Formats: sequence, C-alpha cells, structure tokens
Amino acid sequence: MHLYDSARREIVEFHPSEAGQVSIYVCGPTVQSAPHLGHMRSRVNFDVLRRWLEFTGYDVTLVVNVTDIDDKILAKAAEAGRPWWAHAYLFEAAFRTAFEALGVQAPSYEPRATGHIPEMIELIAELIERGHAYPADDGSGVYFDVRSWPEYGALTGQRVSDMAPAEDSDARGKRDPRDFALWKAYKPGEPETASWPSPWGRGRPGWHIECSAMAGKYLGDTFDIHGGGLDLRFPHHENELAQSQAAGRGFARYWMHNAWVTMAGEKMSKSLGNTADVAAAVAKYGGRAVRLWLAGPHYRSAIELSDASLAEAAAQLARIDGFLERAAALLTDEWVAYAPLDAIGAEFTAAMDDDLATPTALAALFRTVKDGNLALDAGDHEAARAARLKVWLMLRVFGLDPAAPEWADASAGDDLKPVVDGLVGALLEQRAQARARKDWPAADAVRDTLKNLGLKVEDTPAGPRWSLEN
Repeated sequence: MHLYDSARREIVEFHPSEAGQVSIYVCGPTVQSAPHLGHMRSRVNFDVLRRWLEFTGYDVTLVVNVTDIDDKILAKAAEAGRPWWAHAYLFEAAFRTAFEALGVQAPSYEPRATGHIPEMIELIAELIERGHAYPADDGSGVYFDVRSWPEYGALTGQRVSDMAPAEDSDARGKRDPRDFALWKAYKPGEPETASWPSPWGRGRPGWHIECSAMAGKYLGDTFDIHGGGLDLRFPHHENELAQSQAAGRGFARYWMHNAWVTMAGEKMSKSLGNTADVAAAVAKYGGRAVRLWLAGPHYRSAIELSDASLAEAAAQLARIDGFLERAAALLTDEWVAYAPLDAIGAEFTAAMDDDLATPTALAALFRTVKDGNLALDAGDHEAARAARLKVWLMLRVFGLDPAAPEWADASAGDDLKPVVDGLVGALLEQRAQARARKDWPAADAVRDTLKNLGLKVEDTPAGPRWSLEN
C-alpha cells in the first residue's frame, strides 16, 4: 500500500511499525458550535481508510480526540449564556449524531481534552526541563520556544523567519512572537471551572499540547498515521510535531491531510458563513448519498458543495441499489462473510492501495454494476452472482452497504417496499396485458402514470423492471 505523506511531500510505501497492526490518530472536532459538512469530510475519509485497512487484514487502533476546552468554546458559551462544559457537551453530542448519520464507525477511543490535563502538565514540564519551553515572566503562561528546536517548520517546509506570529495568546509574554502557548494562565472574568492547578499557577492547556498528550497516552511515543484536515497542517500539526519530538518522542511516522469542502471556491467555515447543515443534507438526500459524495472524490482533492453534486451522488447510489435489488435472489448475506479477499477485484484493490484512489475504485464499482445488469438481462446468473458479491464487498469498504447495522434506521421505511412493489407490479401487469392486445394508448397511459410518480420502466429480456428516476 502507498500513501501520500504530507511530511515527505510524496507518495511512499506504507509499512506499519508493527506487523498486522496500524495505529492512527485523527484530530477531532473543537465542539464550539454545530457541525457542518466540511467537518464531516475528514472523519468519512479516515473511516474509509480504516475500513480498507481492516478489510485487508490489519488490526486498526483509531483514536479521535474531542477538544472540549478552548478559547472559542468559552466565548461561544458566554454568548449562549450557558456553562462552558454544558455548551461543549451539547455540541459534542451534535457531532456524534452527525457522524452516525453518515455511517462513520465509532473510533477505538475518543478522549476528551479535559480528561487529560495531568498528561499535558507532565509533557509541558518535560519540555521546560529539556530547555524547549519557558514560563513567561509576566505570568501569562508557558510557551514553546520555537528557536530552541532546529526542526521547527519541517512538516510544512517553512523557515521560522517567514512565519507569522502565533495568535493563540498575547505576544507580550513571549520571547519570540512565533512561540506558541502550552499553558494559559487563568484570567479574571473567565469561569473558574475552566482552569486547573499546575506548577505554573491555575490555567488551562493550549490547543496544540492537547493532541500530543492524548496521542502519546493511547498510541505510544511513536505511532503510524496522524490525520486531519489540510487546514490543520499549520500551525496545529506543525506545533504538535515540534513539541512531541522536542520531548524525545518519535510521534507520527506518516502524515495524511484531506482537502477542504468548498462553496463558491472558498473553504467551508463558520467564519465565512458558508456552512451546510448535515441534518438538512441527510434529510434531503439520505445519509448514504451524502457519504458517497464525501468519499467519492480523492481525499486530497477539494469538493465543491452544490445541490447538483449531492443529487448526482443520490442518483449513483440508486443505480447501485437497483442492481442489488435485481440480483437479491442470487446471493445470500452469508456469502459475503466467507468471500476471499481477492473477490473484490484486482482493479479496486490496486486503486485503494494507490493512496486511496477512491474515484478509480468507484469507477470499478460502477463498471461491475453495469456488467451485473447486463448479466441479469442475458440470464447469466453465475456472472450476475459474482458481480453482486464484488459490489457488496466494495460497498462495505466505502461504508455504504445498505444492509450494514449503521444504516438500519435509514431503512426503517422498508416495510412499505413490498406494498409498493405489489402496486407497481399490478400496474405493470396491466401494461403487459395492454401491449399483448396491442392497445398501445392504454399501455402508454400506464407508463406515463408511473413516470409521473417518479418511476422509470425498462423492458428487458427478463421482463419489465422499474426504478426511481435519476
């Protein structure tokens, strides 16, 4: 398997540090306000990575943090007139609901920043002892000394002299404007509950130290993959890497960054106001279609959000599901559990092993759907059965298998499907009888009725079949 390593800026062969095991840390949400579709991309992309690694036989440990203490959380909570911890928990729950709506599997563990203050204090003390951090003379906190670490800027290929000042705290207590906060001293007017005792006085951690401490606790000093959105490369991931290695930890061996979701060419963000509500998108197009839209493009390519793009994803999913429904009688669920790895197809495997080339993998899926439909039309049940198995396995890797437990709620209305099938079948039988007696106006009237209901009728060698209009 090959992956694009953001640190080396090239596609490299992936070798986990321990045979058969893969450890991944992905930066999770800062739970300040409601999630939007831009937040969902990282989790969906890394969920696909995890599923592919597990499909190919790896035991994956995935840790995704929750930042539940932060300047923005305190500010938003004050605006809302609620305690900061209640505010954070409210939106942590909203994020979890959004991830579940898109079929994202729960990580191996999801640590909260506030639950790991002792580990952060320990790491800060170690950096001070090694000469890479200092308590500010004005008592404003503890800062990482970027000039003390020659490798600072290695992840993003920058020189310290070219960097903008760090904006995470007042620059007056810093030796260099680019030094970043490891510990922020308590300020009058802030909630006392948002501070903890430390050797440097009451305060709370800086954002960057949180992830270094949590990754180290659960994945060890060195782990395989660190992931997150492209916007986190600097300063967040650059600072994580510097402070971790300055403390003597190897930290991440590979870095992966997904590109943005954009609207009108701009990165989706709350500050720009160009957000898209997850629940609204799921309600309109379905969670599986939204997930397909997020997972289909290559993870390093930007996605432009539009109704047309989501509608196209829904239409693609309808074509896939249409084939599965046609071939349903040819393969039982139990077959999938015993399918060999190579049953998924060499083309799909090569694509996924090539830096998660999901567009190429999806092209293989759609070709298999087409071949399967042709096989059904020709009465070649053996070829159709093989195609259905491949499609089923591919959907499992993408997290789109309609029979998977995560989509159980989405199919809650399936109990009406037999009724719909029966009613449409009765109309198609009337149409067939009209065609048999060459009553073309009556046959066309039935067809037009179905079309007005949003259904498409195809006459195949096996008889007429219906599907939703794309």
